[in-house]
Amino acid sequence: MSDSAFFGLDGYHFLLTALGGVIILAHWLPRWVSRREPAAPGLMILLGMLAYAVVPGLPALPDPRIQPQPWEIVAELTVIIALFATGIRIDNLSSFRRWAPTIRLLALAMPLTILAVVVMGHVFAGMTVAAAILLGAVLAPTDPVLAGGVQVGPPLEGGEHPVRFALTTEAAMNDGLAFPFVYLGLAVAAQGTLFGDWGPQWLAQDVAWRIAAGVAMGTAGGWALGQVLFVLPRGATLADTASGVVALAGVLLCYGSTELVEGYGFIAVAVMGLTLRRIEAEHEFHRRLHNFTQALEHALTAVLLVALGAVLPALLQGLSWTDAGIALALILLVRPIAGWLSLIGTDVRGRDRWVVAIYGVRGIGSIYYLAYAAGKIEFLNEDRLWALVGFTILISTLLHGFTSAMAIEDLSQEAEGPEA
Repeated sequence: MSDSAFFGLDGYHFLLTALGGVIILAHWLPRWVSRREPAAPGLMILLGMLAYAVVPGLPALPDPRIQPQPWEIVAELTVIIALFATGIRIDNLSSFRRWAPTIRLLALAMPLTILAVVVMGHVFAGMTVAAAILLGAVLAPTDPVLAGGVQVGPPLEGGEHPVRFALTTEAAMNDGLAFPFVYLGLAVAAQGTLFGDWGPQWLAQDVAWRIAAGVAMGTAGGWALGQVLFVLPRGATLADTASGVVALAGVLLCYGSTELVEGYGFIAVAVMGLTLRRIEAEHEFHRRLHNFTQALEHALTAVLLVALGAVLPALLQGLSWTDAGIALALILLVRPIAGWLSLIGTDVRGRDRWVVAIYGVRGIGSIYYLAYAAGKIEFLNEDRLWALVGFTILISTLLHGFTSAMAIEDLSQEAEGPEA
């Protein structure tokens, strides 16, 4: 057997080399111009594009328009971990008044954003009603994965500024709350626009039952995991061993079981994190668990963003100027205006209100939702949807990533949120 049979060049090893180099460069290069964080997500997409343009021998990655399932699985796992990690970040759930901005963002800003995107997609871009609804649902939620720079710090750190609290809790909940609108788009695509034919079932099943089941399963799962980690058996609890993998297993158990009872698993894991954080609230394990889950989240996110960069040139071939205009309008006009209007009457005022309104990062959740929907039904505008969503994520990660630290560092002095 010749030496070449053992030492031939393998595209897989080229891929690992490029992936490692891109991730390191994306985190290292911004240090030459600024000490602020984070700018890496947008750079990982751009460097992923560059790597696939100049490095020979890299294997082709699955095209999400043709093979959405790999993208769905990786994005789903990333969002699950991120939502749980976001939940356990919150030290203080003290009062309804503290949650008022979050409730406004979820109940007002998010539906307004969806409505605006639906109108732009259907009226200006000529998409079908179903595709426009799906586009609104996919792009409406802010991303818990890429918004770390504007969220509260790790557990036990304190100083949860109202702006950080609002953005963190919004990101924790609105990924799950976008799901009813995804199902709405699927229903319209499959059954038409006559709401009376399928609307009552959608309201009862996809809105009421799935949300309630997600909250209930997350609460029960967080309490049960808390008993396993902190309470039983007395004197030999798992939390004392810093076994983060057991907690991660509990998260997967909660997510999977919630989906089995037709609840929203994204809501369940976020509520699970919030619930678990209340058990033995001062225990150091919460910080160690957060660091463990955040490391997993960042690793999966990096792989997914580099992969997105690799396929983005192909996706963007389907992008029209109108579609690009919708993406820019969403980021620069729709979300800021909807967010600002929804916060009128809350304690978030002035410049702080604009920061909350503007920094609704789009990212991994959008990839998951579109891949999920693409696996369920074929949309007439599917190529355009992937192009528009990919472009939106690129612009959002670049714009928000390079400016969020500057916006946050000038906020008013860090303090606990307002108490009722």
